Amino acid sequence: MTEQHITDEMIWQSVARERTTLVELLRGRPETAWDTPSLCDGWRVRDVVAHLVLATRYTLGSILVGLIRARGNIDRFVRDSAIRHAERTPTADLLAELRAVIDSHVIPIGTAPIDRLMDLLVHGQDIAVPLGVERVMPPAPAQWSLERVWTMGKPFHARERLAGYALSTTDTGWSTGTGTPLAGTAAELLLVATGRVSAAQQIRSASGRR
Repeated sequence: MTEQHITDEMIWQSVARERTTLVELLRGRPETAWDTPSLCDGWRVRDVVAHLVLATRYTLGSILVGLIRARGNIDRFVRDSAIRHAERTPTADLLAELRAVIDSHVIPIGTAPIDRLMDLLVHGQDIAVPLGVERVMPPAPAQWSLERVWTMGKPFHARERLAGYALSTTDTGWSTGTGTPLAGTAAELLLVATGRVSAAQQIRSASGRR
C-alpha cells in the first residue's frame, strides 16, 4: 500500500466538495428521478439522500431508540430511518437539507471523518449511475476511502470477500493482497470493495479496455 499523511482538514474539504456537487447533480431533477431505484437494494434516490442528511444528525439517543425499534439490527435501523425521513420530507426540503449540511463536520458516534467521505463517494454513485449521470470520483479521496473499506471489516468485509485477489490501482499506485490480479482506478476498486461491482465484472471491464 502507499503511505500518505491524510489530515481531517483534507477529508472535510473533500466531504464538502462531494456534498456540493451532489446538490448540483440533484437540483432541478423531476420527482420521477428522486423515486428512481438506487444501486442500494430497496432504496430510492430520495432514500439515499435522506440517509446522507441523517448521518449528520444522529445522536447517541436517536441511535439507541432506532436500534430498539430495529430490534438491534444496525443495517435495518439505518435503512428504515432513511426511508421514514424520505417519506415525510418533500423533495425540495430534502435537497435544502442536504445543502444545509455541506459544511457539517458532525459524525455519528463510533465513526470517523473518513467514513463520511467514503459514504458520499459510494452513495454518489448509487444515485448517479441509475440516473445515467457520470459522476467522477477524485482519485486521492477514492483511495483514502478504499483503504478505509479494506481495513474496516463490517459492513463490507472487503478483505474476506476479495481474498485471493491482488488489488492495484492504475491511477494512485495503491496495492494490496495476493493472487489473481484485480486492477482498476481507485474509484473502480472502491465500488468493488463495497460490493457495487463484482471482482469478475471489474476484471472483464479492465480486459475490455486493453
